Amino acid sequence: MNLNVSGHRLEVTPAIRAYVQNKLERVTRHFDHVIDAQVILSVGKLQQKAEVTLHMRGKDLHCTANEPDLYAAIDRLIDKLDRQVLKHKGKRYAPPRESLKNQAAEA
Repeated sequence: MNLNVSGHRLEVTPAIRAYVQNKLERVTRHFDHVIDAQVILSVGKLQQKAEVTLHMRGKDLHCTANEPDLYAAIDRLIDKLDRQVLKHKGKRYAPPRESLKNQAAEA
């Protein structure tokens, strides 16, 4: 997975980059078909914002989180992204509806 971490009005330190990379491993544990991820971290007066765009074959997922603390924003962002990835994985590997209807009719 290619990871691109950039900052708006913020210098991305190696510690922040490592924190984001460590948190994104949780997502790749559930679903390893991720091609690349682009993370944008920005700082405002009162809110820290974290955004991610996850590119997978056939689908792009986008999440945004705002928090007073940057690390809390990253944590919330990863939680949202993890839920979206699990939902996408469930839809992708779910059996087709027609086969479920046929099985119910046969029973």
